[in-house]
Amino acid sequence: MKKWVISGGLVASALLAGCSQETTGEEKKTLVMGTSADYFPYEFVDTANGDEIVGFDIEIAETITERLGYELKIEDMDFGSLLGALNAGRIDFVMAGMTPTEERKENAAFSDIYLSATNLIMTKDESLKEIEALAGKKIGVQTASIQENIAKEQAPDAELVSLNKIPEIVQELNTGRIDAMVIEDTVAQKYLDQDAGLYTFALKEDGEKGSAAAFKLEDDLRDQFNEELNKMIDSGEIDELAKKWFSMEPTE
Repeated sequence: MKKWVISGGLVASALLAGCSQETTGEEKKTLVMGTSADYFPYEFVDTANGDEIVGFDIEIAETITERLGYELKIEDMDFGSLLGALNAGRIDFVMAGMTPTEERKENAAFSDIYLSATNLIMTKDESLKEIEALAGKKIGVQTASIQENIAKEQAPDAELVSLNKIPEIVQELNTGRIDAMVIEDTVAQKYLDQDAGLYTFALKEDGEKGSAAAFKLEDDLRDQFNEELNKMIDSGEIDELAKKWFSMEPTE
């Protein structure tokens, strides 16, 4: 699978009997996917066509659940509550541009990485060009995100401002209430395209990077999902979806 990073406009079923699964009149089970629909182009509300949740993750999930013989239901919630909802049995799996950190692996089983990405500092201040320059500055991050952990580790002398939604953090940046934010390159591209007054620099990172789907620990659904996911990777379907969604104009 290719790694998609910013370059111009393009960035780089289960036998489970969980209580969150539903059954239709034809006995076809429904898998419930939790997401946080504020992460264009991974998952977002298509305001141009009503309130449907669409995006890169959504199309992958729709394809795999259909091939496994399930209906898909999507539950939108704050990013920080997704793994809690998973372990409480309110949802069957999570797709939300989530990185499988060691801490998260203690509470969830993850699929293979299906898209790699790089985290950036995004700012309105052109003079901020390295992480050390953020000492004493306010940095916006999404609550419970990998970006929150990165900011804590790499900018310990900065003041963190944690909010639930990416657009809320961007708004804080635009109004000057924060000095910078940590954001994935694939998500940042939308805002960079819209505002020539935004500047970025990449952060150095160790460990696993990229997005994966999350499942309950020791859940057979993970392996079945992963098998179909790898078929999509090997066939080039994931690359084609990346080209489609990461070159798309936002609808807001």
